[in-house]
Amino acid sequence: MRRLFFSVLASLLLVLSLPGPAAAQVHQHENEAGIAMVRSLESLRDLDYNSWQAVAYREGQPGQPVVLRIVGFPGRLRLDHPTALQVLAGRREWGLDDITLANPVLATDGREAAAEFALDPLLDDLSNNRPLRLVLPGVFTELPVPPYVVGEWRSLQTEPLS
Repeated sequence: MRRLFFSVLASLLLVLSLPGPAAAQVHQHENEAGIAMVRSLESLRDLDYNSWQAVAYREGQPGQPVVLRIVGFPGRLRLDHPTALQVLAGRREWGLDDITLANPVLATDGREAAAEFALDPLLDDLSNNRPLRLVLPGVFTELPVPPYVVGEWRSLQTEPLS
């Protein structure tokens, strides 16, 4: 009886010490102009095993636009702007507008290693944190986005600034 009690107690302690589900990695800081912003930064791999940074951010208070910046190794991301980002989730599909040239820093960056897209049309249409697949014609054919990253992106719309 004593052995059973300690076995159950040890099992319970083991279960309670396991890490929980992935928590959002949303960070707050100021941009180059001193404007408060929140962002989610994730490194993702496409089906060809190339790494890309996916940076979703919002400048200012909730209600401001959320932007998705895709950053690749310089020289890997050279595309003609505007090129819409296709987002797939099962049978659903979205086209996100390329807003890269609206960012003066990216518009004059000769490396052409980043592109920005308006993320709000997608976020407004999502009701859960479903896995997504990004397609950027001429750059990558499929970049999987796991549900926890989608959850981070969705939280940016309402994340208060401290």
